[in-house]
Amino acid sequence: MTASLDLVDVDSLLTEDEVDVRAAARRFADERLRPSLPEWFESASIPARELAKELGALGFLGMHLTGYGCAGVGPVAYGLACLEIEAADSGMRSLVSVQGSLAMYAIWKYGSEEQKNEWLPRMSAGEAIGCFGLTEPDFGSNPAGMRTNARRDGDDWVLNGSKMWITNGSVADVAVVWARTDDGVRGFVVPTSTPGFSAPEITRKLSLRASVTSELVLDDVRVPASALLPLAQGLSGPLGCLNEARFGIIFGAMGAARDCLETALAYAGARTVFDKPLAGYQLTQAKIADMAVELNKGILLAVHLGRLKEKGSLRPEQVSVGKLNNVREAIAIARECRTILAANGISGEYPIMRHANNLESVLTYEGTSEVHQLVIGQALTGHAAFR
Repeated sequence: MTASLDLVDVDSLLTEDEVDVRAAARRFADERLRPSLPEWFESASIPARELAKELGALGFLGMHLTGYGCAGVGPVAYGLACLEIEAADSGMRSLVSVQGSLAMYAIWKYGSEEQKNEWLPRMSAGEAIGCFGLTEPDFGSNPAGMRTNARRDGDDWVLNGSKMWITNGSVADVAVVWARTDDGVRGFVVPTSTPGFSAPEITRKLSLRASVTSELVLDDVRVPASALLPLAQGLSGPLGCLNEARFGIIFGAMGAARDCLETALAYAGARTVFDKPLAGYQLTQAKIADMAVELNKGILLAVHLGRLKEKGSLRPEQVSVGKLNNVREAIAIARECRTILAANGISGEYPIMRHANNLESVLTYEGTSEVHQLVIGQALTGHAAFR
Protein backbone atom coordinates (compact mmCIF):
# COMPACT_ATOMS: atom_id res chain seq x y z
CA MET A 1 0.00 0.00 0.00
CA THR A 2 1.31 3.43 -0.87
CA ALA A 3 2.12 5.77 1.99
CA SER A 4 -0.82 7.97 1.06
CA LEU A 5 -3.26 5.09 1.57
CA ASP A 6 -1.67 3.58 4.71
CA LEU A 7 -3.57 5.74 7.17
CA VAL A 8 -2.90 3.53 10.21
CA ASP A 9 0.75 2.55 9.65
CA VAL A 10 0.12 -1.09 8.77
CA ASP A 11 3.79 -1.50 7.92
CA SER A 12 4.70 -1.11 11.59
CA LEU A 13 2.92 -4.43 12.22
CA LEU A 14 5.03 -6.36 9.72
CA THR A 15 8.37 -8.09 10.06
CA GLU A 16 11.30 -7.46 7.75
CA ASP A 17 10.81 -10.85 6.10
CA GLU A 18 7.12 -10.12 5.48
CA VAL A 19 7.98 -6.79 3.88
CA ASP A 20 10.55 -8.54 1.66
CA VAL A 21 8.03 -11.14 0.50
CA ARG A 22 5.50 -8.40 -0.23
CA ALA A 23 8.09 -6.46 -2.25
CA ALA A 24 9.01 -9.54 -4.31
CA ALA A 25 5.34 -10.24 -5.07
CA ARG A 26 4.77 -6.60 -5.99
CA ARG A 27 7.72 -6.61 -8.40
CA PHE A 28 6.42 -9.75 -10.10
CA ALA A 29 2.96 -8.21 -10.39
CA ASP A 30 4.30 -4.94 -11.77
CA GLU A 31 6.87 -6.35 -14.18
CA ARG A 32 5.33 -9.62 -15.35
CA LEU A 33 1.57 -9.46 -14.87
CA ARG A 34 0.26 -5.92 -15.27
CA PRO A 35 1.65 -5.28 -18.76
CA SER A 36 -0.15 -8.35 -20.16
CA LEU A 37 -3.35 -8.47 -18.12
CA PRO A 38 -5.53 -6.32 -20.40
CA GLU A 39 -4.70 -8.64 -23.30
CA TRP A 40 -5.17 -11.81 -21.24
CA PHE A 41 -8.52 -10.57 -19.93
CA GLU A 42 -9.66 -9.56 -23.40
CA SER A 43 -8.64 -12.87 -24.99
CA ALA A 44 -9.66 -14.97 -21.97
CA SER A 45 -6.40 -16.89 -22.15
CA ILE A 46 -3.23 -16.99 -20.08
CA PRO A 47 0.15 -18.73 -20.42
CA ALA A 48 -0.62 -20.82 -17.35
CA ARG A 49 2.31 -23.23 -17.53
CA GLU A 50 4.80 -20.44 -18.14
CA LEU A 51 3.41 -18.41 -15.26
CA ALA A 52 3.41 -21.42 -12.94
CA LYS A 53 7.11 -22.01 -13.55
CA GLU A 54 7.90 -18.35 -12.94
CA LEU A 55 5.85 -18.30 -9.74
CA GLY A 56 7.51 -21.53 -8.64
CA ALA A 57 10.98 -20.14 -9.27
CA LEU A 58 10.12 -17.23 -6.96
CA GLY A 59 8.84 -19.61 -4.25
CA PHE A 60 5.21 -18.45 -4.39
CA LEU A 61 3.57 -21.87 -4.92
CA GLY A 62 2.72 -23.62 -1.67
CA MET A 63 4.87 -20.97 -0.02
CA HIS A 64 3.21 -21.36 3.39
CA LEU A 65 3.90 -25.10 3.48
CA THR A 66 7.07 -26.67 4.90
CA GLY A 67 9.35 -29.27 3.36
CA TYR A 68 9.21 -30.87 -0.09
CA GLY A 69 10.72 -27.78 -1.73
CA CYS A 70 8.19 -25.36 -0.25
CA ALA A 71 9.32 -21.97 1.05
CA GLY A 72 7.77 -22.33 4.52
CA VAL A 73 6.94 -18.64 5.05
CA GLY A 74 4.47 -17.52 7.71
CA PRO A 75 0.76 -16.86 7.19
CA VAL A 76 1.06 -13.07 7.00
CA ALA A 77 3.85 -13.23 4.42
CA TYR A 78 1.73 -15.62 2.36
CA GLY A 79 -1.27 -13.34 2.72
CA LEU A 80 0.70 -10.29 1.63
CA ALA A 81 1.88 -12.16 -1.47
CA CYS A 82 -1.77 -12.95 -2.25
CA LEU A 83 -2.64 -9.28 -1.75
CA GLU A 84 0.00 -8.09 -4.20
CA ILE A 85 -0.81 -10.70 -6.83
CA GLU A 86 -4.54 -9.98 -6.62
CA ALA A 87 -3.78 -6.28 -6.87
CA ALA A 88 -2.80 -7.26 -10.40
CA ASP A 89 -5.71 -9.65 -10.98
CA SER A 90 -7.91 -12.02 -8.99
CA GLY A 91 -7.40 -14.73 -11.59
CA MET A 92 -3.65 -14.68 -10.97
CA ARG A 93 -4.17 -15.04 -7.23
CA SER A 94 -6.62 -17.88 -7.91
CA LEU A 95 -3.89 -19.77 -9.76
CA VAL A 96 -1.60 -19.39 -6.75
CA SER A 97 -4.31 -20.20 -4.19
CA VAL A 98 -5.64 -23.29 -5.92
CA GLN A 99 -2.15 -24.63 -6.51
CA GLY A 100 -0.85 -24.01 -2.99
CA SER A 101 -3.80 -23.85 -0.61
CA LEU A 102 -6.06 -26.45 -2.21
CA ALA A 103 -4.22 -29.01 -4.34
CA MET A 104 -0.82 -28.89 -2.61
CA TYR A 105 -2.24 -28.40 0.87
CA ALA A 106 -4.54 -31.41 0.47
CA ILE A 107 -1.59 -33.63 -0.41
CA TRP A 108 0.66 -32.02 2.25
CA LYS A 109 -1.94 -32.31 5.03
CA TYR A 110 -3.71 -35.57 4.19
CA GLY A 111 -1.42 -37.43 1.81
CA SER A 112 1.02 -40.31 2.17
CA GLU A 113 4.77 -39.78 2.05
CA GLU A 114 4.74 -41.38 -1.38
CA GLN A 115 2.14 -38.88 -2.63
CA LYS A 116 3.99 -35.95 -1.07
CA ASN A 117 7.34 -36.91 -2.55
CA GLU A 118 5.84 -37.59 -5.96
CA TRP A 119 3.93 -34.34 -6.35
CA LEU A 120 4.88 -31.56 -3.93
CA PRO A 121 8.44 -30.78 -5.14
CA ARG A 122 7.23 -30.57 -8.75
CA MET A 123 4.19 -28.50 -7.79
CA SER A 124 6.18 -26.07 -5.66
CA ALA A 125 8.52 -25.54 -8.62
CA GLY A 126 5.58 -24.96 -10.96
CA GLU A 127 6.61 -27.96 -13.06
CA ALA A 128 3.29 -29.64 -12.29
CA ILE A 129 -0.04 -27.85 -11.94
CA GLY A 130 -2.80 -29.06 -9.63
CA CYS A 131 -6.54 -28.55 -9.35
CA PHE A 132 -9.10 -29.31 -6.64
CA GLY A 133 -12.29 -31.12 -7.54
CA LEU A 134 -15.01 -30.56 -4.94
CA THR A 135 -17.78 -28.36 -6.41
CA GLU A 136 -20.31 -30.14 -8.61
CA PRO A 137 -22.86 -28.78 -11.13
CA ASP A 138 -25.71 -29.18 -8.62
CA PHE A 139 -23.78 -29.02 -5.34
CA GLY A 140 -21.75 -25.93 -4.52
CA SER A 141 -22.58 -24.70 -1.04
CA ASN A 142 -23.76 -28.19 -0.04
CA PRO A 143 -20.81 -30.48 -0.79
CA ALA A 144 -22.41 -33.24 1.30
CA GLY A 145 -24.80 -33.80 -1.60
CA MET A 146 -22.03 -34.69 -4.07
CA ARG A 147 -22.82 -37.38 -6.61
CA THR A 148 -19.28 -38.18 -7.71
CA ASN A 149 -18.57 -41.64 -6.38
CA ALA A 150 -15.67 -44.04 -6.01
CA ARG A 151 -16.09 -47.81 -5.68
CA ARG A 152 -13.58 -50.51 -4.92
CA ASP A 153 -12.74 -52.93 -7.71
CA GLY A 154 -10.12 -55.37 -6.52
CA ASP A 155 -7.12 -53.33 -5.38
CA ASP A 156 -8.22 -50.31 -7.43
CA TRP A 157 -10.74 -47.50 -7.11
CA VAL A 158 -13.05 -46.53 -9.97
CA LEU A 159 -14.33 -42.94 -10.00
CA ASN A 160 -17.39 -41.62 -11.81
CA GLY A 161 -18.97 -38.18 -11.76
CA SER A 162 -18.29 -34.56 -12.64
CA LYS A 163 -17.01 -31.39 -11.01
CA MET A 164 -17.68 -27.79 -12.04
CA TRP A 165 -15.97 -24.38 -11.85
CA ILE A 166 -12.56 -25.90 -11.28
CA THR A 167 -9.66 -23.44 -11.50
CA ASN A 168 -6.61 -24.79 -13.38
CA GLY A 169 -8.57 -27.88 -14.45
CA SER A 170 -7.73 -27.90 -18.16
CA VAL A 171 -4.01 -27.32 -17.58
CA ALA A 172 -3.61 -29.50 -14.48
CA ASP A 173 -1.27 -32.47 -14.27
CA VAL A 174 -2.94 -33.76 -11.12
CA ALA A 175 -6.41 -33.37 -9.64
CA VAL A 176 -7.38 -33.83 -6.00
CA VAL A 177 -10.86 -35.29 -6.43
CA TRP A 178 -13.36 -35.73 -3.61
CA ALA A 179 -15.87 -38.55 -4.03
CA ARG A 180 -18.50 -40.43 -2.10
CA THR A 181 -17.53 -43.97 -1.04
CA ASP A 182 -19.09 -46.64 1.15
CA ASP A 183 -16.80 -45.24 3.84
CA GLY A 184 -17.93 -41.62 3.45
CA VAL A 185 -16.34 -38.81 1.45
CA ARG A 186 -12.72 -39.52 0.53
CA GLY A 187 -10.06 -37.72 -1.47
CA PHE A 188 -8.05 -39.14 -4.36
CA VAL A 189 -4.89 -37.96 -6.09
CA VAL A 190 -5.67 -38.44 -9.77
CA PRO A 191 -3.13 -37.81 -12.55
CA THR A 192 -5.05 -36.06 -15.32
CA SER A 193 -3.52 -38.41 -17.90
CA THR A 194 -5.56 -41.28 -16.42
CA PRO A 195 -7.93 -42.83 -19.01
CA GLY A 196 -11.50 -41.60 -18.58
CA PHE A 197 -10.45 -38.23 -17.12
CA SER A 198 -11.23 -35.10 -19.14
CA ALA A 199 -11.38 -31.40 -18.32
CA PRO A 200 -13.24 -29.29 -20.89
CA GLU A 201 -12.59 -25.60 -20.37
CA ILE A 202 -15.49 -23.31 -19.43
CA THR A 203 -15.69 -20.40 -21.88
CA ARG A 204 -17.76 -17.23 -22.34
CA LYS A 205 -16.96 -16.08 -18.80
CA LEU A 206 -17.54 -12.45 -17.86
CA SER A 207 -15.39 -12.76 -14.73
CA LEU A 208 -11.95 -14.24 -13.99
CA ARG A 209 -11.19 -14.22 -17.69
CA ALA A 210 -7.44 -14.25 -16.99
CA SER A 211 -7.80 -17.66 -15.38
CA VAL A 212 -8.39 -21.24 -16.51
CA THR A 213 -11.77 -22.57 -15.35
CA SER A 214 -12.98 -26.04 -16.25
CA GLU A 215 -15.36 -28.89 -15.75
CA LEU A 216 -13.90 -32.23 -14.63
CA VAL A 217 -15.46 -35.37 -16.07
CA LEU A 218 -14.63 -38.77 -14.57
CA ASP A 219 -15.82 -41.70 -16.66
CA ASP A 220 -14.71 -44.98 -15.07
CA VAL A 221 -11.41 -43.43 -13.99
CA ARG A 222 -9.38 -46.27 -12.49
CA VAL A 223 -6.70 -45.42 -9.94
CA PRO A 224 -4.68 -47.68 -7.62
CA ALA A 225 -5.28 -47.93 -3.89
CA SER A 226 -2.27 -45.68 -3.36
CA ALA A 227 -4.23 -42.78 -4.91
CA LEU A 228 -6.43 -42.49 -1.79
CA LEU A 229 -5.53 -39.66 0.59
CA PRO A 230 -5.06 -41.74 3.75
CA LEU A 231 -5.58 -39.02 6.36
CA ALA A 232 -8.76 -37.41 5.02
CA GLN A 233 -12.10 -38.98 5.84
CA GLY A 234 -15.41 -37.15 5.62
CA LEU A 235 -16.02 -33.54 4.68
CA SER A 236 -13.55 -32.22 7.25
CA GLY A 237 -10.79 -32.90 4.71
CA PRO A 238 -11.99 -30.70 1.84
CA LEU A 239 -13.43 -28.09 4.21
CA GLY A 240 -10.04 -27.80 5.91
CA CYS A 241 -8.49 -27.11 2.51
CA LEU A 242 -11.12 -24.45 1.77
CA ASN A 243 -10.28 -22.64 5.00
CA GLU A 244 -6.66 -22.45 3.83
CA ALA A 245 -7.70 -20.91 0.53
CA ARG A 246 -10.22 -18.55 2.12
CA PHE A 247 -7.41 -17.15 4.25
CA GLY A 248 -5.58 -16.05 1.12
CA ILE A 249 -8.75 -14.42 -0.20
CA ILE A 250 -9.01 -12.27 2.94
CA PHE A 251 -5.75 -10.61 1.95
CA GLY A 252 -6.19 -10.91 -1.80
CA ALA A 253 -9.49 -9.05 -2.02
CA MET A 254 -7.87 -6.07 -0.33
CA GLY A 255 -5.25 -6.07 -3.09
CA ALA A 256 -7.93 -5.68 -5.75
CA ALA A 257 -9.56 -2.93 -3.68
CA ARG A 258 -6.25 -1.12 -3.21
CA ASP A 259 -5.48 -1.17 -6.92
CA CYS A 260 -8.89 0.33 -7.67
CA LEU A 261 -8.44 3.06 -5.08
CA GLU A 262 -4.89 3.90 -6.22
CA THR A 263 -6.18 4.18 -9.79
CA ALA A 264 -9.09 6.41 -8.76
CA LEU A 265 -6.86 8.60 -6.61
CA ALA A 266 -4.38 9.16 -9.44
CA TYR A 267 -7.18 9.82 -11.92
CA ALA A 268 -8.94 12.31 -9.64
CA GLY A 269 -5.69 14.20 -9.16
CA ALA A 270 -5.05 14.48 -12.89
CA ARG A 271 -8.60 15.04 -14.15
CA THR A 272 -9.72 18.66 -14.41
CA VAL A 273 -13.44 19.38 -13.97
CA PHE A 274 -14.77 22.95 -13.97
CA ASP A 275 -11.22 24.29 -13.93
CA LYS A 276 -9.91 22.40 -10.92
CA PRO A 277 -8.83 18.82 -10.18
CA LEU A 278 -11.60 16.33 -9.54
CA ALA A 279 -9.76 15.47 -6.31
CA GLY A 280 -10.45 18.99 -5.04
CA TYR A 281 -14.20 18.46 -4.72
CA GLN A 282 -15.80 17.54 -1.41
CA LEU A 283 -17.89 14.70 -2.84
CA THR A 284 -14.82 13.10 -4.39
CA GLN A 285 -12.83 13.43 -1.19
CA ALA A 286 -15.68 11.94 0.83
CA LYS A 287 -15.73 8.90 -1.46
CA ILE A 288 -11.95 8.50 -1.27
CA ALA A 289 -11.87 8.92 2.50
CA ASP A 290 -14.62 6.36 3.12
CA MET A 291 -12.98 3.82 0.79
CA ALA A 292 -9.56 4.33 2.35
CA VAL A 293 -11.00 3.74 5.84
CA GLU A 294 -12.58 0.46 4.75
CA LEU A 295 -9.39 -0.60 2.95
CA ASN A 296 -7.28 0.02 6.04
CA LYS A 297 -9.77 -1.78 8.29
CA GLY A 298 -9.78 -4.77 5.94
CA ILE A 299 -5.99 -5.01 5.87
CA LEU A 300 -5.79 -4.69 9.65
CA LEU A 301 -8.34 -7.51 9.96
CA ALA A 302 -6.32 -9.66 7.56
CA VAL A 303 -3.06 -9.12 9.46
CA HIS A 304 -4.75 -9.84 12.79
CA LEU A 305 -6.23 -13.11 11.48
CA GLY A 306 -2.78 -13.96 10.13
CA ARG A 307 -1.28 -13.55 13.60
CA LEU A 308 -3.97 -15.84 15.01
CA LYS A 309 -3.10 -18.39 12.33
CA GLU A 310 0.55 -18.17 13.31
CA LYS A 311 -0.41 -19.17 16.85
CA GLY A 312 -2.64 -21.99 15.60
CA SER A 313 -5.74 -20.44 17.12
CA LEU A 314 -7.59 -19.25 14.01
CA ARG A 315 -11.17 -20.57 14.05
CA PRO A 316 -13.39 -21.23 11.00
CA GLU A 317 -15.88 -18.51 11.93
CA GLN A 318 -13.02 -16.01 12.11
CA VAL A 319 -12.02 -16.95 8.57
CA SER A 320 -15.66 -16.37 7.59
CA VAL A 321 -15.59 -12.92 9.19
CA GLY A 322 -12.57 -12.03 7.11
CA LYS A 323 -13.84 -13.42 3.83
CA LEU A 324 -17.34 -11.95 4.24
CA ASN A 325 -16.15 -8.48 5.19
CA ASN A 326 -13.18 -8.06 2.91
CA VAL A 327 -14.73 -9.30 -0.30
CA ARG A 328 -17.92 -7.36 0.34
CA GLU A 329 -15.96 -4.16 0.97
CA ALA A 330 -13.66 -4.77 -2.00
CA ILE A 331 -16.64 -4.94 -4.36
CA ALA A 332 -18.08 -1.77 -2.85
CA ILE A 333 -14.74 0.01 -3.30
CA ALA A 334 -14.42 -1.15 -6.92
CA ARG A 335 -17.91 0.12 -7.74
CA GLU A 336 -17.35 3.48 -6.05
CA CYS A 337 -14.00 3.94 -7.77
CA ARG A 338 -15.72 3.33 -11.10
CA THR A 339 -17.93 6.35 -10.44
CA ILE A 340 -14.89 8.58 -9.93
CA LEU A 341 -13.60 7.63 -13.37
CA ALA A 342 -17.11 8.07 -14.86
CA ALA A 343 -17.21 6.74 -18.44
CA ASN A 344 -13.48 5.98 -18.38
CA GLY A 345 -14.22 3.58 -15.55
CA ILE A 346 -15.62 1.00 -17.95
CA SER A 347 -12.61 1.15 -20.25
CA GLY A 348 -10.05 -1.62 -20.40
CA GLU A 349 -7.42 1.10 -20.25
CA TYR A 350 -8.04 1.12 -16.50
CA PRO A 351 -8.21 -1.96 -14.22
CA ILE A 352 -11.28 -1.03 -12.18
CA MET A 353 -14.02 -2.77 -14.17
CA ARG A 354 -11.83 -5.86 -14.53
CA HIS A 355 -11.39 -5.98 -10.76
CA ALA A 356 -15.13 -5.44 -10.22
CA ASN A 357 -15.99 -8.30 -12.58
CA ASN A 358 -13.44 -10.60 -10.96
CA LEU A 359 -14.65 -9.84 -7.46
CA GLU A 360 -18.13 -11.04 -8.40
CA SER A 361 -16.57 -14.52 -8.64
CA VAL A 362 -14.51 -14.08 -5.48
CA LEU A 363 -17.73 -13.15 -3.67
CA THR A 364 -19.28 -16.55 -4.32
CA TYR A 365 -16.45 -19.05 -4.64
CA GLU A 366 -15.06 -20.88 -1.62
CA GLY A 367 -18.18 -20.00 0.32
CA THR A 368 -20.86 -17.53 -0.71
CA SER A 369 -21.54 -14.53 1.49
CA GLU A 370 -24.71 -16.25 2.68
CA VAL A 371 -22.78 -19.34 3.78
CA HIS A 372 -20.29 -17.23 5.72
CA GLN A 373 -23.13 -15.29 7.33
CA LEU A 374 -24.59 -18.59 8.52
CA VAL A 375 -21.22 -19.81 9.83
CA ILE A 376 -20.92 -16.60 11.83
CA GLY A 377 -24.57 -16.83 12.88
CA GLN A 378 -24.08 -20.35 14.19
CA ALA A 379 -21.03 -19.24 16.19
CA LEU A 380 -23.05 -16.41 17.74
CA THR A 381 -26.33 -18.20 18.43
CA GLY A 382 -25.36 -21.84 18.79
CA HIS A 383 -27.96 -22.82 16.17
CA ALA A 384 -27.16 -24.19 12.74
CA ALA A 385 -29.39 -22.60 10.10
CA PHE A 386 -28.08 -24.31 6.98
CA ARG A 387 -31.29 -26.27 6.48
